[in-house]
Parts: sequence; C-alpha cells; structure tokens
Amino acid sequence: MSKAKKIVIVTADWEISSNYVKEAAKKASEKLNLPIEEKKEDWDYLVAHGSKDEFGGIEIPQLFIEFDDGKVVHVFNRVPLDENGKPDLEKAINMISEAVNRGGV
Repeated sequence: MSKAKKIVIVTADWEISSNYVKEAAKKASEKLNLPIEEKKEDWDYLVAHGSKDEFGGIEIPQLFIEFDDGKVVHVFNRVPLDENGKPDLEKAINMISEAVNRGGV
C-alpha cells in the first residue's frame, strides 16, 4: 500500500470557499503530520486530477492527496456542509483522513 506524501489544495483568492478548504487542510495536516502544497488557480493540475461537472467544467477549490507512488486521489470540491448549511470542517477532516488511510486505493 502506498503512503500519503502530501495534501494538495487548488485554490483561488477570489473564491471564498477556498478559505474553508485551507482551514480543513491545515487541521488535517496537523493531525496526520502531512505537508500541504497550495496551488493557486492551477488549471492544468485540475484538468489532470480534478473532478469535472456534467459539462466538463472544473470547480475550484479542490483537495487531493498525493502518494509516494505518484498516485493522486481527489478528496473533495469545497468543504461539505452540515445540516444547517454551514461548512463542516470536522467532516472534511474525516474525509481527508479516510483518503490517507485508504492508501491511494
């Protein structure tokens, strides 16, 4: 099983939800002892590894885990919301932890 190497976030200064992704990545980074690499509006990375909508459009922000074998796993676009429509950082951190623990599978 491959080992997680880093958390990668693709953000944009103009996209307010990028702040929530940064916060979730920071907390997960501390919990999992993984570095974070932030890519600003890296459309090439998103085309190669990101999720696309039904029309082929690409959303920003997105969060990924890169593994030591070169595999990149997409974790989410934007931080999930709780039942009140607020960003759920704990759920986001759990999603990141689960992706790391699956080891790129």
